[in-house]
Amino acid sequence: MSRIDSPMRHGEPALFSVLLVLWFLVFSAPAWANNGDLEIVGWVERAVLLDPLVPLKAKLDSGAETSSLDVEVIKKFRKGGKRWVRFRLRDRETGKDHVIVRERVRTVAIVQHNGTRQARPVVKMEICIAGRILETEVSLIDRSEFNYPLLLGRTVLAEFALIDPGNTFLSEPDCFPSLADRSANP
Repeated sequence: MSRIDSPMRHGEPALFSVLLVLWFLVFSAPAWANNGDLEIVGWVERAVLLDPLVPLKAKLDSGAETSSLDVEVIKKFRKGGKRWVRFRLRDRETGKDHVIVRERVRTVAIVQHNGTRQARPVVKMEICIAGRILETEVSLIDRSEFNYPLLLGRTVLAEFALIDPGNTFLSEPDCFPSLADRSANP
């Protein structure tokens, strides 16, 4: 009988188990090594857009690479040799409109579910979520047909979140002590 055809010898199952555990520890370490820094959040969370202060609900979507924000009247322009964008953000809770001007970081081509590509301007915004202030890039698009005005994609989620897909609203956007510290120490 060749070694391949021979029955398993005494001790081989234990060795196999040890090797399997070692393989798991070596190759899964990056996934669990950082968990102390990551917050467990639901697939929908409360967030606050900073400047202007606008509370909004955010869908956390690890299937999307880029974050996006619901805005209207997107106007691109150049000023001082830089690319800018002016847009209107409506607070869905109060109905108040905020006109915002930001430097355009880039333009992304987002592939829609139907396969078409859509060009969107991208700006940097500060967002408070799960007690953290994050500066992130958001693409600007009319999301009025969607339930949540802010979609946070995996690029920003990797900085702070582990998503519990069975829950919502596991955290609060409690960044105001951080904001007070920042305003006291400009």
